[in-house]
Amino acid sequence: MSQSAPPPQPPQYGPADGNPYAQQAPAGAPGAPQVPYPPQAPYPPQPGAFAPPVPPAPGRNNVALGVIAALAAALVVGALYGVIIGATEHEIGWAAVGVGFVVGLAAGKAGGRSPAVAIAATVLALGSVYFGQLVGEAMLIADHFHVDFSEVFFEHIDSVQKLWKEDADPLTFVFFGIAAYAAFTGAKKAAA
Repeated sequence: MSQSAPPPQPPQYGPADGNPYAQQAPAGAPGAPQVPYPPQAPYPPQPGAFAPPVPPAPGRNNVALGVIAALAAALVVGALYGVIIGATEHEIGWAAVGVGFVVGLAAGKAGGRSPAVAIAATVLALGSVYFGQLVGEAMLIADHFHVDFSEVFFEHIDSVQKLWKEDADPLTFVFFGIAAYAAFTGAKKAAA
């Protein structure tokens, strides 16, 4: 004769299952529910126990990423600076500071502490201020002659540069210096 498996047994419930007023048996007592410690979770450290040091975050010394971020920021804030010049018909010093700082901030955040990132941010900030001044000059010319800005800027850029040279004064170059300084310090502060 073969033996058959015993019939399935119904689950056993303790006195507290489904009854909020019943007392729970202390942990480890017979009939008390056993809650295993999750195997993937480490045991909590005991007070005064040695904890291994946390490794530092990896460094952000990516010069290429810093230069790309600075270039993108330089194009955007340079165009914005040009719009400000075109709208106000004046070069504004604090706007040049903002151009340099934003370019430096983008470069430092993306590129890290490398000196090459700060130098690239400085050069790109200078280019951004120049680009902004050309945009502003083109906006003023387009407004004066009642023509489209894109026609002036893209088809007559040589004339725009020639007029920019004639309009440039010592204060124009002070704005370049301010933007370069703001970019260099902004990149250093953002990387810290």
